[in-house]
Amino acid sequence: MDETRGNSDEDSGGGTMPLAGIKVLEFSGLGPTPFGAMMLCDLGADGLRIERKGAINPLGGDPRFDFLFRGRPSIAIDMKSPEGLEKVLTLTAKADVVIEGYRPGTMERLGLGPDRLCALNDRLVYARMSGWGQDGPLSQKAGHDINYLALSGGLYPIGPFDGPPTPPVNFVGNFGGGGMFLATGVLAALRERDRSGKGQVLDVAMIDGISVLMTQLAGWMQMGQWNAGRGGNLLDGSAYFYRCYETSDGRHIAVGALEKPLHDAFVTGLGFEIEEFPDYLNPVHWAARSERVAAIVRRRTMKEWTELFSPLDACVTPVLSLEEAARDEGGTGRGSIIATETSFQPRPAPRFSKSAVRMPAETLDPTAHSGIPKEWID
Repeated sequence: MDETRGNSDEDSGGGTMPLAGIKVLEFSGLGPTPFGAMMLCDLGADGLRIERKGAINPLGGDPRFDFLFRGRPSIAIDMKSPEGLEKVLTLTAKADVVIEGYRPGTMERLGLGPDRLCALNDRLVYARMSGWGQDGPLSQKAGHDINYLALSGGLYPIGPFDGPPTPPVNFVGNFGGGGMFLATGVLAALRERDRSGKGQVLDVAMIDGISVLMTQLAGWMQMGQWNAGRGGNLLDGSAYFYRCYETSDGRHIAVGALEKPLHDAFVTGLGFEIEEFPDYLNPVHWAARSERVAAIVRRRTMKEWTELFSPLDACVTPVLSLEEAARDEGGTGRGSIIATETSFQPRPAPRFSKSAVRMPAETLDPTAHSGIPKEWID
């Protein structure tokens, strides 16, 4: 019997959700695939996730907090069985969007490739998520966020100047270069369908998305405003006015005082005279000044520096943990992270003036068995 997992999400008030009525059929995967589907469902799409019968999460963990799966139920199907294949084809006929993140060729071997599904439903937007793309010499090789960053040139400039590059968690490849481009591509394809009446196939590759994220950096390098290696660059932690400093309690403050008024407010807040820091954009001065600033910052706690800079417009903020940010200890007042007694998770974004978004439940229910949602049956 099929096993279905549900989520008791409630819609926020304020009007119809932007993607209300759009049905998204997602073949369950890791990282960018569920993130892109989550983005669409946060905005009101009716999602349904297909899991392979007997599949388990290879990374483990408590499924109640697997928030990438929020906003849509899932159903386990044996896609290699005739019955399972027929069920998927029936659901595809009702879908506006299909999302899959398997290695290229997998869906074709299952009899669920874009040629077949788009022939069955010519309005279908078929989005294929991968690391290396659907073709090319690396298309059949495994990879992860760090590998796509490495070969795109995105990893090289990140990290300490005297050590190896540092992976920026999986924000850049999986979510920035993958899931966000997936969601953006789907929205564009749906808009085009409004004009043509026909769907299309999207080849969403993290290697491509990461490259697009580096557009400004590519321009800066060719303008002579960015060094090829790590170190000596405005935004890589070299500048004494754009980096993090350790405080006396082992915590850190982040400084982003790029413009001169911000820079002057920063050094004044530290107790220096502005005249001590002329020509602040010249990299020749950065290393020595960083040492001077670091010595001062180490004299106080993170809280003390936060309070000192709070009334100043100097772009100095505490470096918070995610738990601290959920408690809004930075004082933003936005509630960007929803915190309850049992959990915390990011709030859907962006915020609309007249449209609602789907607000998530406190935790997911991995044991719910509610069957295929009625909107996929009617």
